[in-house]
Amino acid sequence: MLSTDADKLPQPGESLAAYLRRLRMDLGFTQKEVAGKAGIHLQSLGKLERGITSRLNSKSKTGLAIALQIPIDYFEAVVRGVDVEESTELKFCPTCWQPGTQPDPLWKHSRAKFCFACGTQLRTQCVSCNEPITSLKHRFCPFCGTPYKQKSPS
Repeated sequence: MLSTDADKLPQPGESLAAYLRRLRMDLGFTQKEVAGKAGIHLQSLGKLERGITSRLNSKSKTGLAIALQIPIDYFEAVVRGVDVEESTELKFCPTCWQPGTQPDPLWKHSRAKFCFACGTQLRTQCVSCNEPITSLKHRFCPFCGTPYKQKSPS
């Protein structure tokens, strides 16, 4: 099993095939399990892991990121052969986010500034006390008690 998030980062010079295989094996999943969780064909995953193809469409990237428990940015970095710019910044849409759920993977993209669904600016800190948001397990800021979810206009 993977011990830290650093173990999930692509290694310098690591191919997409080697990266996928390493993550899958570290998690103890079969190709069939990963393909099912990712919503892609087993043959497609096999081709990716054997290095026959190295192209990922956005649906495959999103599905594999969820199945392998990594940010989509990691796939983009390994495909382009660049280092992952680690971001500790947690972003979410105060309008679309449902309390108690994980933020949408598209909000985590390093260049995302606004919600892809409603256009609201993504939030990274409490609107009341300006403390950075480090977890969305709870509905309120642990420092001042302000709710993270924006009330929708009635």
